[in-house]
Amino acid sequence: MKTAIVYYSEHHGNTKKLLDAIAASDETVVLIDVTKEKDADLSSFDRIGLASGMYASSFSKQILNFAQNRLPENKEVFYIYTHGAPVGGFLKNIRSIVKKKNCRELGKYQCRGFDTVGPFKKIGGISKGRPNEKDIAGAVEFYRSL
Repeated sequence: MKTAIVYYSEHHGNTKKLLDAIAASDETVVLIDVTKEKDADLSSFDRIGLASGMYASSFSKQILNFAQNRLPENKEVFYIYTHGAPVGGFLKNIRSIVKKKNCRELGKYQCRGFDTVGPFKKIGGISKGRPNEKDIAGAVEFYRSL
């Protein structure tokens, strides 16, 4: 099964740490950074992962825009995301796009990630040391279970 994971991982690289471990465990996985490959063609992939850190309790604007414009219809989709604190309807916006594309959701993996946005910067950030080895192993296990 041919799999691409489209991602946005900027500030601390939390999400990218998970994806690098997944790619290391399965050399057929193609990682696509939306900041570098904005027009990537996903039509040849069977499964598509959408991965991002959380920004105002949502996937990044870059991932949302990419999914809106480039996600093919009728694909199998899964989500991977990191967040500073477990609050918010993280999947609401991305699920709305995926549903309109008639894609089948396979599941989600989420974990905490180091966060220094806004007021958290003044206190040195939250979720320090995350994702940790357990979080990373959990992401690999999630991917293998798909």
